[in-house]
Amino acid sequence: GILAYAIFTALYRIGLCGRFGMLENNAAKSVASAAGYMTGGGTVAAIPALMMITGQAMGGWQMFFWISSIALLGVVMAIPMKQQMINVEGLRFPTGVATAETLQALYCDSGAGSGKARLLGWGGMVGAVVACFRDLKAAWMPWNLPEKLPIPFLTLKGRPLADFTLSFEGSLIMLGAGAIMGFRAAWSMLLGAVINYGLLAPILYERGIIDPRLGYKHIVAWSVWFGSAMILTSGLLAFSFQWRTVLRAVKSVGSAFGAARPDGEEGREVPMLWFFIGIAALSPVVIFLEWFLFGIKVWMGAISVALGFFIAIVACRATGETDTTPTGALGKITQITFGALDPSNTTTNLMTANVTGGVGLHSADLLTDLKCGYLLKADPKQQFWAQLFGVLAGSLFVVPAYRLLIPTADALGTDKWPAPGAQTWKGVAELLAKGFHTLHPTAQMALAVGGALGIVLVLLEKAFPKYRKYVPSAMGLGLAFTTPAFNTISMFCGAAIALFIEKKNAASAERLVVPVSSGFIAGESLIGVLIAALVVAGVLR
Repeated sequence: GILAYAIFTALYRIGLCGRFGMLENNAAKSVASAAGYMTGGGTVAAIPALMMITGQAMGGWQMFFWISSIALLGVVMAIPMKQQMINVEGLRFPTGVATAETLQALYCDSGAGSGKARLLGWGGMVGAVVACFRDLKAAWMPWNLPEKLPIPFLTLKGRPLADFTLSFEGSLIMLGAGAIMGFRAAWSMLLGAVINYGLLAPILYERGIIDPRLGYKHIVAWSVWFGSAMILTSGLLAFSFQWRTVLRAVKSVGSAFGAARPDGEEGREVPMLWFFIGIAALSPVVIFLEWFLFGIKVWMGAISVALGFFIAIVACRATGETDTTPTGALGKITQITFGALDPSNTTTNLMTANVTGGVGLHSADLLTDLKCGYLLKADPKQQFWAQLFGVLAGSLFVVPAYRLLIPTADALGTDKWPAPGAQTWKGVAELLAKGFHTLHPTAQMALAVGGALGIVLVLLEKAFPKYRKYVPSAMGLGLAFTTPAFNTISMFCGAAIALFIEKKNAASAERLVVPVSSGFIAGESLIGVLIAALVVAGVLR
């Protein structure tokens, strides 16, 4: 059953991402196991981008070892972050909470558990119906729900709001994720969406810098520089303020050598020794593959692995706060770095970014699972080993699924497989190969302003902790510059509804919000996966 599910998830992720570029798709995240989700990053971004540049497909065994080694390294790098972000800070990791709530509802024998299970079931049914009426485009279907609901009558600079992604989404997934996410992160994202798509994008369009008629990817090609810089600086600075906790975690390595052995709950944590062993074993493998497969210099490979650790910190924190892993945006930071170190080499640019982005993705995914296990009092060590084996199982099926769906590089960039996410990676690599000075001056300014603002927001939180709820979340604000506005609007609506219910009746909110939201996510996701798989199999068009 697990192996069959791995094939199912692999086909879904590659197919959906290749067709629509949903690189951060919460539908995939909410239903995919380690066997499917842990190995998707490179196959839907860097690898197809490289294929479009070189015109050559990557061999099956090369792809297997490449994505497996990155995934395993990401799992190992999550070890020192778990205790800080989950045990100490208690970051929400909404999908992890939703998963735990689902399991509790299904297996709890109490009346409360049965009630939550019913709410979960009703929410799942509603989500499934929405998915059917939107995605099932069969001849016998009387009509279909639109994927996007435009805002009528209003325009910006003579263009409909939908050109700037300002519309409503025909989906309940982001609505449910927003309800679980929390209001601060949601309103911060909405603020960022208003600034980016409602203010900056129309000005840039008027000046001829961007063209929203070409779609979201043309806007985000500019705004990603602002958002990714803010996410990176704020994440690293926030983590640096926890240096005492990090130091204590490092000191705990002594217990593995027979020093004071932690007892109680801490004794069940994955030892820091495993982190050092994993880094020592896997880093040389990744560096060797970078050199052997792509001709990347060894010292550059070492830099990419080191940078991957810091990217993983940011990715884990972003996922914990907002349920979105911004690996695509953070990969741009790596592309900038290696665009300066090796400016004419697009292969180095793409595949080093694949290392850092992939490591961040897999670390964040493991912490999502560990959040679920933490709530259910599962053994973190057993979860860690399950994730490692899941990576290997997933790689065995992701590779043949990818090569089945996209056998040649010519298939990419067509109407069937436009791969807009990979197009963005390809465009950045080619831009940096021509020289960073070719980046538009406004984008260079956005990069500097975004990085500075990320630092300022974290310092404000630190200086005025009592007023933290009034300070925009740097992660949420930054993510809004890399996320379509219709996703952000849905998440804000979900968070606002949850807050309203909580203010009216806290007990009802405790009983209703998470089960119903989890049902929306699970129901729509599962039916979406089923329909996508049937399309791939040729049963549906």
